[in-house]
Amino acid sequence: MKRRWSVVCSCALLLVSGCAALLPSGRQETPTPWQSYGDAEAMFAKIIPNQTRLAGLKDLQIDPATTPNLALLNHADLLRRFATGSALTAEVLDESLRACLAVRARCSALEIEHVHTDRKRVGNFWLDTFNFRRKVDVTGWRYNILIVLQDDLVVYKLWSGKPNIRDVEEERNPLGPLQGVGDSLLRRSL
Repeated sequence: MKRRWSVVCSCALLLVSGCAALLPSGRQETPTPWQSYGDAEAMFAKIIPNQTRLAGLKDLQIDPATTPNLALLNHADLLRRFATGSALTAEVLDESLRACLAVRARCSALEIEHVHTDRKRVGNFWLDTFNFRRKVDVTGWRYNILIVLQDDLVVYKLWSGKPNIRDVEEERNPLGPLQGVGDSLLRRSL
């Protein structure tokens, strides 16, 4: 009897102490050759306008044929992106970009958006499991690159990004697992 009691207590203690590790986690990552924000910055620095050619981009692992999630933009896409409003004139655009847009079909661009986020549920296992309180820590980084080409020569480059994404998502349901029951019953009756 004592042995059975110690096994039950050990199992209960193990269950309670390891509960946080049982919470789900997730990851969102756009497959690219860069493992960090710094890697993406270092690659971007190697692209030199009016010197780097499409073959050089391939050496940097930017290849329209093989790089996942790389968008190809034509000159019309670029015109929409850089359209100047009534307060701005075309003169505010970089000279190389203006010259490229002027040759129309010979002007194109490559756009890469890399997103890397980790989602980890934290907090009380039982409150999360029974849908009373759910808290998610989101961390990661994002890097966007636009490379404008005239024929096969890079004439303009632009980047933006978030080197340190940190968000907390929190959801509270005072009724726990019963929180959505009214809505689901109402939908069934319709």
